[in-house]
Amino acid sequence: MLPSLVPSHVCVSRPLCAFPELRVGEYTPEHVLGPGAEADPSQITLPGCTCLTTSCLPAICSCLLHGENYENSRLRDIESEAEFARPVFECNVMCQCSDQCKNRVVQRGLQFSLQVFKTEKKGWGLRTLEFIPKGRFVCEYAGEILGSAEACRRIRGQAEHDFNYIIAVREHIRNGQMIETFVDPAHIGNVGRFLNHSCEPNLLMIAVRIHSMVPRLALFAARDILPKEELSYDYSGRFHNLTKSDRDHEMPDKDRVRKPCHCGTGSCVAFLPYDSSLDSALEKQTTS
Repeated sequence: MLPSLVPSHVCVSRPLCAFPELRVGEYTPEHVLGPGAEADPSQITLPGCTCLTTSCLPAICSCLLHGENYENSRLRDIESEAEFARPVFECNVMCQCSDQCKNRVVQRGLQFSLQVFKTEKKGWGLRTLEFIPKGRFVCEYAGEILGSAEACRRIRGQAEHDFNYIIAVREHIRNGQMIETFVDPAHIGNVGRFLNHSCEPNLLMIAVRIHSMVPRLALFAARDILPKEELSYDYSGRFHNLTKSDRDHEMPDKDRVRKPCHCGTGSCVAFLPYDSSLDSALEKQTTS
């Protein structure tokens, strides 16, 4: 049986975040094990379903305990007004269903032509060269899976103007428990590292589990995306965007030097999202 997860609020943050910089590094299409990580993302730890049909059905598939994830390769419930994103488990290599099962989407990798390009104000960015329908999987944000101490160490070693790619994913589950995952694609990663922030993004990040409990950070089209349009997501990781007043309330530290946002949207709040949680963790490590 799959681990029991309730609909989880996924909080994604990029502490001290700056715009992506094009640099030479090792490419990986999926997460790799990094220093301090408790679980190897490449290790197969989730059981497979016993479905003998071409495509799995929620009533009988153990991977679909929370309902169908996709419809015609598109993420379901993308317009849902629910406050939390429900867990997504895809069928994996241990499953007995067909490779053509409709519950296999993210694991099939890139399906659209993407291009890294130089933006006017944001450094390097990522855009699509073809039309992407709403709900379709676009790419992952993949890199080294780190332990919290290593994530804090790397951030501590950064100068004020250094680029930071570390994402902290926090999934709140039942009984007040929380699963934390730290991803850094700075040295080993994929095209996801070139995605810029937008206050009105066209991508939505969802934690998807396939072979292990280490989540794959999958980005889906939040709306139809036209060719040559820059791809972006909200660095704060909100499942649904908040209003401008909500954003201002969420980031009360007005004294901190913040990095400017150049997304150019009508609801732009002028600064990139900032999460002080890893700063707090650093302080605890220093004083302990």
